[in-house]
Amino acid sequence: MSRIGKQPIVIPSGVEVTVDGTVINVKKGNKTSSVETHGRVSVEIANNSVVLGKVGEAKESSAFWGTYRALLSNAIVGLSEGFSKSLEINGVGYRAAVKGKVLELQLGYSHPINYEIADGLDITVEKNLIHVKGADKQQVGQAAAIIRGYRKPEPYKGKGVKYTDEHIVRKAGKTAKK
Repeated sequence: MSRIGKQPIVIPSGVEVTVDGTVINVKKGNKTSSVETHGRVSVEIANNSVVLGKVGEAKESSAFWGTYRALLSNAIVGLSEGFSKSLEINGVGYRAAVKGKVLELQLGYSHPINYEIADGLDITVEKNLIHVKGADKQQVGQAAAIIRGYRKPEPYKGKGVKYTDEHIVRKAGKTAKK
C-alpha cells in the first residue's frame, strides 16, 4: 500500500494545474510542465490541492500511484521553487567556466571538456563551485551526474568533481619499508 500516493499535493499560489484526459498540465507564468499518466491513476483537483487515486487492485497500481504522485509533486515544486545541485572541483589546475551555452571544464586531461547546457538549465560557476539549476528535477540531476562523471573524485587525494554534500572516503597511500 503506497503511503506516498495518499498524500495530497498542495498547489502554491500562481501555479495552475489542469487535467486533459490522461495528461496533467502544470503552468506558472509562461513555463509549463506536463505529466502523462497513461490512465494508471485517477486525478482529483479540489480545495487548492491535487489528490491521486489508484485504478484497480493490481500490485502495479500501488507502484504507479506513488510514482505519479512523486512526478506531479516534482513538476509543481520545480515550477514554483526550482531544483538545484552544486558540484565542487578539487585539484591543481582544475577549473570551470561558462562560455555562452557551453560549460568548459579543465580537468587534467590534454584537452578541455565542453558540456552543452540544455534548454531549461542554468549553470553558474564561482571559483571551484558549479551550480546547476532548473525546473525539471530529472534534468538537473542528470546534468550534474554527467559533469561529475567527467572526472570522478579519487580516494587518495580527493581530486576530481564531487557533489558539495558528498563525502569521499579517503584511503591511506603506500608506506615506505624500513
